[in-house]
Amino acid sequence: MSNKSPCRVCGGTVQEFFNFGRQPLSDAFLPQDADFEQEFFFRLAVGLCADCTMVQLMEEVPRDRMFHETYPYFSSGSAFMRDHFEDLAKRLLATELTAEDPFIVELGCNDGVMLKALAESGVRHLGVEPSGSVADLAAAKGIRVRKSFFEDSTAKEILAVDGPADVIYAANTLCHIPYMESVLAGVRALLKPTGVFVFEDPYLGDIVERTSFDQIYDEHFFFFTARSVQEMAARNGLELVDVERIPVHGGEVRYTLAPASQRNPSGAVAALLAEEKENKLAEIATLHRFGENVLKIRDDLTSLLRKLRTDGKTVVGYGATAKSATVANLCGIGPDLVSFVCDTTPVKQGKLTPGTHIPVNPPSAFSDSYPDYALLFAWNHAEEIMAKEAAFRDAGGKWILYVPEVRVV
Repeated sequence: MSNKSPCRVCGGTVQEFFNFGRQPLSDAFLPQDADFEQEFFFRLAVGLCADCTMVQLMEEVPRDRMFHETYPYFSSGSAFMRDHFEDLAKRLLATELTAEDPFIVELGCNDGVMLKALAESGVRHLGVEPSGSVADLAAAKGIRVRKSFFEDSTAKEILAVDGPADVIYAANTLCHIPYMESVLAGVRALLKPTGVFVFEDPYLGDIVERTSFDQIYDEHFFFFTARSVQEMAARNGLELVDVERIPVHGGEVRYTLAPASQRNPSGAVAALLAEEKENKLAEIATLHRFGENVLKIRDDLTSLLRKLRTDGKTVVGYGATAKSATVANLCGIGPDLVSFVCDTTPVKQGKLTPGTHIPVNPPSAFSDSYPDYALLFAWNHAEEIMAKEAAFRDAGGKWILYVPEVRVV
């Protein structure tokens, strides 16, 4: 298999810098009686484009395999994230949605947690969501939803019906989409000349600094920086005019794009570009060091779990996240090391984790008989989870974390 591939943004050469090996679809939880021989796997590797500096997966997984009728992630599942999206809705109402009859389009609206606040304020809106089950939940909340993927043709159809948008927004969605040229062509077609495209996604700078390697899985195709987004925008008639660091999902950046020459970029753009240059974030040597740190975490985590098993300690997982698939499969963590994973998502309960086939149980299984240790796969919600599970700590339980290093707390 070649360690080079064409860039999905500029057509340049992408040089591979780390290979996670054979990985399953991160959200493809299996029934107990599944035929494991039929489970889908792919080669998960990541590389850097020498021309536009975009970090991206080396191979693309077909979108219909990942986002479909039974997609099991719900944005409103975390109280912290609900507050996050409601705060954003209030900000947009005060800044970008102030014209007469404003219109907002959200790409990948999920269960409508952000649009609900805007709908209740009477804002004209449309959510574009390809995953049927979560789109239905949004519609049940009174959200206007179109069940489809967003691309150039979709945007033109929306424009013909609804007119141009003041705001196009996406959260943890744009990084999922390899066919970026079509998406940004759609954004240009649908957006007013005075409008903005706002999106937030995991930030490569945080991934590298924290070695949060589990942010790399099938659904995350791109790993953005201010520099790579600036390059991507310029190639598609847009301009990066603002950036904001946000403390969600282990570290993200909220990017604001506008039609070229329509707005003056904020000082935050220049500041983040300078920080990335100082940190050598676009250099392959930096990313090779990241790979070395990943391997150290792998070795430290597996050594710890094997020692706990030898010592007769009980270990369960907490949070059957998409990210956990990368960790479990890279480290070879199966039910011999982690008895089960507890998760609040009903459609995951009673199933097995992708690839490593650890049983997924409801939260009640965690407190029925507390384990000695809990491996916190949902580490990005650590503060919220640990506060909720204070009784586990009081009972003598300990948490295992692996970002930015393996430790017991």
